[in-house]
Amino acid sequence: MKMNQTTKKWLGATTLVLSSSLLTGAVVSRSMNRAPWLADEAYDPAQTASVPMPNAAPAAMVAPGGLVDLTAAAESSVNSVVYIKATQNSKTQTVETYDPFGDLFGDFFGFGRGQGGRRQQQVQTPRRQSAGSGVIISADGYIVTNNHVVAEADELDVKLNDNSEYKARIIGTDPTTDLALIKVEAKNLPAIPIGNSDDLKLGQWVLAVGNPFNLTSTVTAGIVSAKARSMGANRVESFIQTDAAINQGNSGGALVNERGELVGINAMIYSQTGSYAGYGFAIPTTIMNKVVADLKEFGTVQRGVLGVEGTDVTNYIDVEKEKGNEVDLGTTTGVYVNKVTDGSTAEEIGLEKGDVITAIDDKEVTKMAELQEAINQHRPGDKLKVTYMRNKKTHTKQATLRNAQGNTDVLEEMDMDKFGASLKPLTAEKKQQLALSYGLEVVAVKKGQMMDNGITKGMIILQVNDKPMRTLDDFEEAVREANASRDRTLWIRAITPSGRKIGAVIDLSDGKKDGKK
Repeated sequence: MKMNQTTKKWLGATTLVLSSSLLTGAVVSRSMNRAPWLADEAYDPAQTASVPMPNAAPAAMVAPGGLVDLTAAAESSVNSVVYIKATQNSKTQTVETYDPFGDLFGDFFGFGRGQGGRRQQQVQTPRRQSAGSGVIISADGYIVTNNHVVAEADELDVKLNDNSEYKARIIGTDPTTDLALIKVEAKNLPAIPIGNSDDLKLGQWVLAVGNPFNLTSTVTAGIVSAKARSMGANRVESFIQTDAAINQGNSGGALVNERGELVGINAMIYSQTGSYAGYGFAIPTTIMNKVVADLKEFGTVQRGVLGVEGTDVTNYIDVEKEKGNEVDLGTTTGVYVNKVTDGSTAEEIGLEKGDVITAIDDKEVTKMAELQEAINQHRPGDKLKVTYMRNKKTHTKQATLRNAQGNTDVLEEMDMDKFGASLKPLTAEKKQQLALSYGLEVVAVKKGQMMDNGITKGMIILQVNDKPMRTLDDFEEAVREANASRDRTLWIRAITPSGRKIGAVIDLSDGKKDGKK
């Protein structure tokens, strides 16, 4: 990657050097394609001084000359921000290699096997460590951080500002907003007071607190540069933009106001070099509060869906003008509706293509990020008021949000045990015997959805919902995605040891057999 390329960079963990540089986060280019970002920062935990624990958010202090005094906010909030070390254990993976001489000498030397010189080879991945930040939100040990800080971790270690250390476990993650909730077993921790990010004003002072480049308990100051910023990094986003210095390792750290209240979770930067360039972005507490509450209660997010696809009105007008079309929607702000999903809440209340959504519950909506933020604060079954314009006339409808499945049922975290099957990746020997490059072998089956749908011991699962099954993580991810989808169905393609192809359909909504082909 050229260093002058403009990129959006996840503030993922600062790399901890083992024997070589490690991947520390994802770089999102203008086309939003993610690629590795390398760093060489050595792991050398800084020793930090202990600061008295805060009891409540201090009042904003005004220094002589009318300037805001941020010292009380800094000294209190730094105790609530933790250092997170995430460890990925060494794993054995099977990779496909290509030998250009395989076709010529494969049969003679006993390899190649007529596969064009392609071979399966097992490799051992190194043990990896990375670091980020988190924010204590309750005295009994709940900590908010970014999903990309902890999602791939096998072990989590947390260090507080007073240098006390704890093991942590993941309560739940939400890739849609890039948030995660973890927990340490402790009491009387210095929880940060949580403020309302909606109350932030442009130009208001804020502090970014975190552990950039392993410089633990670092505080930087800046202002709110913009609100409801959409960067195309997450499916649901409405970032607070700030010029407070944020760098690698700040991921999951706190953005606090002048009273020391949490108003955002630092998540990413926009930079030409991968380091701070004046543009940092935090997830607002209006989004965080709902996600955390759901993860704590259900283990997964209960996400209400309006059921529209759209764009900012300003974007729509610009595109139409480029085509030579004159546009007069009666407003220059709001969300232009491009499509209404069948069977959705939007269809139920009569929204149509060409409508402009201008408010939710009487709160003005000027762009898509604000609409996402407003909807994301609600669960399926919640009622809200939708205001929209059609033919320059304003209409208001009462709506009941549904989930992605089109109902108001509680979406529970998928219990993998309900499938009643033990799976393992194919060994190199099995791949060679069956002429397969990947697959998950069913090594044991008991009463459950797999058995009910004709999956038996010895079968090889090749694909689930058209995705190749190479690892157990692949299967679990396919199940999670299907569980959150509209039809909640697993389409399984498998093969028996004799080579007979098997297809099965598992309905995740009730666990009953849908059919077999």
